Amino acid sequence: MNGSVSGNRGGLLFLGLFLALGMVVSSYLVSSTVQRVKLANQTIRVKGYTERQITSDIVEWRGEVQTRDPDLVTAYSRLEKDFGEVLAFIQKQGISGEEIKISPVSTRTLYKKTEKGSNTNEIEGYVLEQAIEIHSGNVELVSRLSRETTSLIRRGIHFSAGDPKYFCSRINDIKIELLGEATRNALLRAQQLARNSGSEVGNLRSCSQGVFQITPLYSTDVSNYGRYDTGTIEKAAKAVVTVEYSIRQ
Repeated sequence: MNGSVSGNRGGLLFLGLFLALGMVVSSYLVSSTVQRVKLANQTIRVKGYTERQITSDIVEWRGEVQTRDPDLVTAYSRLEKDFGEVLAFIQKQGISGEEIKISPVSTRTLYKKTEKGSNTNEIEGYVLEQAIEIHSGNVELVSRLSRETTSLIRRGIHFSAGDPKYFCSRINDIKIELLGEATRNALLRAQQLARNSGSEVGNLRSCSQGVFQITPLYSTDVSNYGRYDTGTIEKAAKAVVTVEYSIRQ
């Protein structure tokens, strides 16, 4: 009888030890699995940046000749003469005919006004305008030409023009190259940060392009929608990417 009881107690003790050991092992396995999952889900997010100086190789410039006279025929004759002088001046500087676009003449009728500033039906005169546009790859030549048109005003010609606009024909190729450089820059930053924390960079998780900017050299101006500076020949193209990597301990 006592032997039977002792055997039962021994069996229960063994069962208790077995269950306790199982709980310890199970707890360790669960803890180890959770740790691996946490490590597997750890990521690092960095921004990559690169900048390159680019030179414009296309220029656009637009000017306009205007005449005004009470007589329409006289106004047109004067416009024809003045515009011919402007065209000759531009071509003399070395701009070819293929680079020049001439717009049709526009006519605006001026009416006399009352003392209160309202228009009457009585014609006071006419304003005639004709535009000339230049699209050229000779950036420096057109840039200089735009500064020398004051000599036309000294001749009594009413010529008005805006500033030249400068563009780069390879901008799409440059953008792709800069995005690649910015991505490599992001990887270097991620590796440095991970190394400092005793980790290693793993697989790429995500990558997104930031705003692409073209600004004057040494400018710190940016725009949330991107910026394309057309006022300078020498520019800076800037690219930003946001990259996320997994990390390993």
